[in-house]
Amino acid sequence: MANLLGVVLFALVILISVSLHEAGHLLTAKAFGMKVTRYFVGFGPTLWSFKRGETEYGIKGIPLGGFCKIVGMTPQDDDVEEADQPRAMWRYPVWKRTIVMSAGSITHFALAIIGVWFAAVSMGLPNPDLPTNDEQVRKEPAVIALGECVVPENVARECTPADPASPAAQAQMRSGDRITSLNGTSIGNYGDLLVALRAAAPGSTAEIGYVRDGQPATTTATLATTQRPPLDDPDGPVGPAAALGIGLRLTTPQMVTYSPVDAFGATAEYTGNMAVGTYEAMKRIPQKVPALWDAITGGERDMDTPISVVGASRLGGEALANDAPEVFLLLFISLNFFIGVFNLLPLLPLDGGHIAIAWFERARSWLYARFGKADPGRVDYLKLMPLTYAVILVGGAFTLLTITADVVNPITLFSR
Repeated sequence: MANLLGVVLFALVILISVSLHEAGHLLTAKAFGMKVTRYFVGFGPTLWSFKRGETEYGIKGIPLGGFCKIVGMTPQDDDVEEADQPRAMWRYPVWKRTIVMSAGSITHFALAIIGVWFAAVSMGLPNPDLPTNDEQVRKEPAVIALGECVVPENVARECTPADPASPAAQAQMRSGDRITSLNGTSIGNYGDLLVALRAAAPGSTAEIGYVRDGQPATTTATLATTQRPPLDDPDGPVGPAAALGIGLRLTTPQMVTYSPVDAFGATAEYTGNMAVGTYEAMKRIPQKVPALWDAITGGERDMDTPISVVGASRLGGEALANDAPEVFLLLFISLNFFIGVFNLLPLLPLDGGHIAIAWFERARSWLYARFGKADPGRVDYLKLMPLTYAVILVGGAFTLLTITADVVNPITLFSR
């Protein structure tokens, strides 16, 4: 029940953020004097509406977004009444049109930034000092996270009854123990532990020194056998290696809270990192299409594959069901930021496509004037319709692909 409520709640906050996106267009257009005839939440049949001034506001039956109708967005719009011609959007200066068309994305960015600041002072943000690569991980103290088993092959998967039990568990070790020696070799960090394990023979008995709750202790464990590549060549050939059935338990706090003042700096840093991460994720989208198809046809779902609003809502529900509201909030933040960036791509029918055309017209007019030529006028949107339809087709196919993957093989953040 908690999961279902979380799914519904996450879908609702996304619908609200999309409605605020359209409200950004509405308010800026009205502020500049453009005529806005309709503002609706949802699509399809009208459930309820009212008219105030020249604008009709309402709710439609399919809660999958919203829209804001601004008169005369393009010169080719044929539904502009003669009295409204001076207020047609395309007649306004390019900077005003840019503000109106970017207002939706700016709203998403504002929601994301406010959310980051709120998370920073309440639930905390991911610690920027957490190790992010193998070199940093190996410098961490050798504090262990106890595993249930040893997976004999070189893959990451859940334990099965056929897998050998964790030698460290059989030796009565616990998560949180810090290993200080292995077979007489001093262990200063997790990297030292990996080196010492590679030097040990699979199946041999290891003498282990460790510290628990500040008290030193020793134990022995019969090392299991697994397959691993060389430590200095993660892509190299795998071979037999000794294993304790443990992982690294980070001692660095994963989340950090800030004072209201310090939260501004943390928000700026987190937002900058989010911008870089979003850019990198968008570059990888074409590469992830085969992985999405593989997930649909029975393969394992890659955690790094794109998700739809359906998948994000499922993760939001999962977060609340597992008492992790910070995950819910960070999902909301990252999704809003991604929508804001995606919507500014210079492709029709996205807002970024309209902005790109407006500035192209402005640059072309300036260039023609410099050479003493007549202004070529406005771009004919009708000639761009084949490209627009192609973008819609590709975008629709990709959306369907991600939704299908999120239904038949969803990403999960918590153990089932």
